[in-house]
Amino acid sequence: MTIRKQTRTRARPGTGGGGRYYRVEVRPKGGFEIFRYHDVGRPGHVKRLAGKRPTGTWADAAWLISKTDAHVTNGVLVADTPGARKVLQDIGPATLVSGSLFRGHPRKNVPERAKPTPAQHRARAQNIRKAQAARRTRGS
Repeated sequence: MTIRKQTRTRARPGTGGGGRYYRVEVRPKGGFEIFRYHDVGRPGHVKRLAGKRPTGTWADAAWLISKTDAHVTNGVLVADTPGARKVLQDIGPATLVSGSLFRGHPRKNVPERAKPTPAQHRARAQNIRKAQAARRTRGS
């Protein structure tokens, strides 16, 4: 029986045998207490690393993209499959930090001149309708 050492941290980039995933960090890990992996799409291809904040909310901490689903070109991670392409579109260009570690963005950067976005318009209209309906039911 082989006993494996259990570690609380991951191996540093470039120190192991290559690994099977590219890691794209979108938020610093210091802001989270607990982490969970979720397979997104087909098992073993794209994984989402969700972190729980001290407030109790969950957010994306990092994404793991299989090395069979993407490749590196000029220090940028480029998707080869539709699943990886969708993730990389959402988190922006993933730039190489070291080894197989990349840095992405937690959400799309929307310039101020493009705001309010159509989603913000819809949300505001929906909130107004809810407030009006509540006022009508209270008044009768």
